[in-house]
Amino acid sequence: MGEAIGSMLTSAVGIAISPLPLVAVILVLATPRGRTNGAAFTAGWVLTLSAVVAAAVAAGSGLSADGAKPTWAHWLKLALGVLFVVLAARQWHDRPRAGRVAAPPTWMRAVDRFTPAESAGLAARLVGANPKNLVLAVGGAVSIATSGASGAGKAVAGALMVAIGSLCTLVPLGVHLFGGGRETRMLEEWKAWTATHNSAVTSTVLAVLGTEYIGDAVSALA
Repeated sequence: MGEAIGSMLTSAVGIAISPLPLVAVILVLATPRGRTNGAAFTAGWVLTLSAVVAAAVAAGSGLSADGAKPTWAHWLKLALGVLFVVLAARQWHDRPRAGRVAAPPTWMRAVDRFTPAESAGLAARLVGANPKNLVLAVGGAVSIATSGASGAGKAVAGALMVAIGSLCTLVPLGVHLFGGGRETRMLEEWKAWTATHNSAVTSTVLAVLGTEYIGDAVSALA
C-alpha cells in the first residue's frame, strides 16, 4: 500500500494546489446562500473526483492484472508529463499582462444566483472539464492501479488521493463554518491572492509536475 500512496501523492497535491476551485468556492461561500451552496460545491467536487479516480483505478488495474508495472504505464506518464509542460507554457503565455485585467468567466458573474445543484455542477466541471485537474486525477489513479498494492490498499490510496485533492474546497468550507468571525476577512485575502497569482501558480505547478513525470518515465523506460 505504501507504494500506491507514494505514487499518487504528487498528483494529489497538484490537484489541491488549484487556484480556480479555491476562488470558485470562496465566491460561492460569499453568496446569500453561501453555507448551502458551499457545501453543495464541495460535495460536487469530492464526488466527481472520486468517480474519476475510481474509474481510472479500475481500468488501470484491469490492464495490469499480473501485478507487474506495465510498460504502457511509463509511456502514459511520459505523455502526461509532456502535456503538463505544454499546458504550463500555454498558461504562462496567456497570462494577463501588467496593467490588464482578464475578463472573468461567465459563471463568476452569475454565482450570486446559483442554486445548490448549479454549485455542485460547477464543481463537477472544474474537475472533469479542467485539463490540469482531470489529467492529474487520471495520472495519479493510474499510478495507484499499476502499483503492487492489494485491492484494499488501492482503495485506501484512492480515498486518500481524493481527500488530499479536495483540500482546495474542504479547507475554505471549514474556515467558513468554524472561522469564529474571522472567516470573511481570511477568505477574501485568500481569494485576492489566488486571483492575482493564478497564472504564476498554475504554470509553476504544471511545469514542476511535468518535469517530474517525464523524469520518472524516462528513468523507468531506460
